[in-house]
Amino acid sequence: MDKYDQKTNKLIKVKNKKNFSFVRNVALPFSSGIAGAALVVGLCVGVSPIRELLASNLSIQTASTPVASATTVSNINTSQISLSDYSDTSVGVATKVLPSVVGIEVEYTVNSIFSKNSGSATAEGSGVIISEDGYILTNNHVISSSSNSSYYELGNATSIKVYLYNDETPYTATIVGKDEQSDLAVIKIEKDGLTAAELGDSSTIQVGEWCMAIGNPLGMKSSVTTGTISAVNREVTEEDGQILKVIQTCAAINSGNSGGALVNSQGQVIGINTMKASGTGIEGVGFAIPINTTKSIYSDLINYSKVKRAYLGITGIDITDEVIKSNPKLNLVKGIYIKAIEDFSSAEKGGLQVTDIITKVDNKDLSSIQELKEYVQSKSIGDSIEITYVRDSKTKTTKIILQEQ
Repeated sequence: MDKYDQKTNKLIKVKNKKNFSFVRNVALPFSSGIAGAALVVGLCVGVSPIRELLASNLSIQTASTPVASATTVSNINTSQISLSDYSDTSVGVATKVLPSVVGIEVEYTVNSIFSKNSGSATAEGSGVIISEDGYILTNNHVISSSSNSSYYELGNATSIKVYLYNDETPYTATIVGKDEQSDLAVIKIEKDGLTAAELGDSSTIQVGEWCMAIGNPLGMKSSVTTGTISAVNREVTEEDGQILKVIQTCAAINSGNSGGALVNSQGQVIGINTMKASGTGIEGVGFAIPINTTKSIYSDLINYSKVKRAYLGITGIDITDEVIKSNPKLNLVKGIYIKAIEDFSSAEKGGLQVTDIITKVDNKDLSSIQELKEYVQSKSIGDSIEITYVRDSKTKTTKIILQEQ
């Protein structure tokens, strides 16, 4: 799985005070507390109304029995939930979704500087069945490893095997399409009558909501873990600098879970598990691509074997308030400084030049290249957008027809 930047993490150390008198600091207060509690309870039991209150509070509470609370907060459930109901939810969701999640085993060629002959290596991941006739959604990094070093290089996958739930038969899969930018891919096996997953609406999920991760961690097929939604629209940066907006969860996600399903309490897939934060002192920080993000992507991959995206064709640098203050003589404005423009791109055809500073798109202020990128990709190929930019201290506008990337 991908590594996580720990520069901003802080480890808080708590010092234990070991030099104390056991009798003075532990035994005496403990025994006094027991005696005091016994006295209070004894006195209370002698009073009829208080005795009844104690008896009612000591009874086992069910989902319909409210918990006493000093304050009332609207729209928050303050009732205890039966553990059997919680367990039934987990069992029901697992039973529904497990047949729709597959294990994936990939074999690669390996070229090493220590040998003239190529070797092989295997990797494992997960996938989600999205159609009854064998289309499976997974992560691009599951089937297209970029794990190279100065000593070896992995080639393309030479073999992809898929294992269905409760089926030890290896089914040969072919790559339908893959997209490095979104880290998504679609593969297909020649088999009908599969159980396609029910896809949910990731735009409606809430922080604190129950969820389950299902996949093939460490090669242990059909494993489930549960947790909650820790955050939505979390931005994480991959090693190649690509920024993804993801769902954060504390449900355990490990190597091999990539490409598997993150599901809600209705057994609907709300995300594709893709990575975890790893390192000393890090636990329970996993990420999934929102399922809404995947829908247009896997549709393009099935139909065109690639993702059709509108693009502008520039490389830019963010001009922030801090940059402006640090360079007062440059007469900079807040926006995106164009560092490079691709030949024959939409930007070049629209008249933009290197050193221009883009400040608005369709009259909306811009503060980062990522913001501009997301806006452009929300448009369709052939759409027209208006770019406002500054050149030689003069503000100008241009109409740009977006081309296919």
